[in-house]
Amino acid sequence: MAVLLLSCLVSVWVVWGALGSTVHLHKTNDQDGRCIYSFTVPSANEASCPSPDETVTALQALQRESHAQRVELESARARLGLLENLVDQLHGSQVVRGSSLSVMGLLRREVDSLKREQAQRDFQVSKLEATIRDLLQDKSGLEEAKRQLEEEKHELERRLESSVQEAAWLRASPCTRTGEVPSRDSLQGSREVSKWDMENLDYQEMKSELTEVPASHLFPENPSPSIPGTEAADTGCGTLVWVGEPVTFRKAETIAGKYGVWMKDPEPVAPYTHETAWRVDTVGTDIRQVFEYENTDQFVKGYPSKVHVLPRSMESTGAVVYQGSLYFQRRKSRILTKYNLKTEVVEVQKELPNAGYHGQFPYSWGGYTDIDLAVDELGLWAIYSTAEARGAIVLSKLEPETLELKQTWETNIRKKSVANAFMICGSLYTISSYSSPEASVNFVYHTSSGTSSPLNIRFENRYRYSCMVDYNPAEGKLLAWDNFHMVAYDVKLSKM
Repeated sequence: MAVLLLSCLVSVWVVWGALGSTVHLHKTNDQDGRCIYSFTVPSANEASCPSPDETVTALQALQRESHAQRVELESARARLGLLENLVDQLHGSQVVRGSSLSVMGLLRREVDSLKREQAQRDFQVSKLEATIRDLLQDKSGLEEAKRQLEEEKHELERRLESSVQEAAWLRASPCTRTGEVPSRDSLQGSREVSKWDMENLDYQEMKSELTEVPASHLFPENPSPSIPGTEAADTGCGTLVWVGEPVTFRKAETIAGKYGVWMKDPEPVAPYTHETAWRVDTVGTDIRQVFEYENTDQFVKGYPSKVHVLPRSMESTGAVVYQGSLYFQRRKSRILTKYNLKTEVVEVQKELPNAGYHGQFPYSWGGYTDIDLAVDELGLWAIYSTAEARGAIVLSKLEPETLELKQTWETNIRKKSVANAFMICGSLYTISSYSSPEASVNFVYHTSSGTSSPLNIRFENRYRYSCMVDYNPAEGKLLAWDNFHMVAYDVKLSKM
């Protein structure tokens, strides 16, 4: 209290000092006996005090002004709150937008990562699918190889049995050894066999047994008898009515010659003549050698004038020589090939449409004889079958220059039911058996009428395994390969 009083006194003293004697200090007791100090100060601007009404008016004015200021302050506060809300909203939206952008960035990165993972999975799936496809192809290839091996196994077993029988027959034959010098193509053939690794060929285990007997003592020197009243077969066109006995020209010296084909060109082109002969031994997996002989005498003696080495392997015994070219089927395919013997160049390769090959539709003796080429007075032919024909013989006339099909016939003769076939004057003839000594020409199909009929013309398989029979229209003879032996048959045709 003393401090407060002291403060008041100091304040009064200060005011007194500032205003001088115009300030008056009063001291008195109130109703409760407490001392009350008061002082008065004259107004510097007002001459007299306002009246109560004026005071009220001034107070009201002050109140209005205070209210207006209060309202204005409240309005300012409201606007300030609004601004604060807007600022908060703006700040919040920026935060949200930034957050959204951040989330979108994360989502984009996640999507990119998922895309990369998906791409990796797709790549792995494609690799797996490719691997599966390769495995399936390998499986089908192995199955096909297994099937072919099974076929070859059965064929080898059958041929081995035949070879054993042949060896027994040769041992039982009355033969004497001679000091004859082996033929030149025997020696050359032996060298070529070594060159082409023929020591590993089929039936090589029988070679020592089969070559014990000299070839020169295995066939008779007398020719087949002629038809009574004729000197030679009629070469004019007609229907086959007679086949003579086989005349043996020579015998192959090695196991590679158990099966083969020998040929003459019915329409030779210089430098070749009707006397030029060709020979192919067809036992093996890579048949490329074609022995060429200048004339029949050299062929019989075994003196080849040339040995062609084909650029592609040959399949089986269906080859022919025509107009200076060798026509043959490529190994394990339905592709026919024209090889110019003079220039030693492959001129044409053409697929025989839908033809079966490599054991699908062979002759009854097997040997992959699915496609057999033939020549007659009318030109070049292909004897084969297709899946559409269900194994029946299909016959096509070929254009020699291009190997295009000129015309095709489907016969009613089952190809696997006959041992061989050949063409004469546009008609197809089939042989009943490849091993029976009393076989027959049993069917004929005439392309001129599209009809077939049965026949019964004797055909002798003297050596019990005829793997090739072809007609030569220039000589009017059938040329055949019968179990190592190269033989020929005279024929008789009736006038058309």
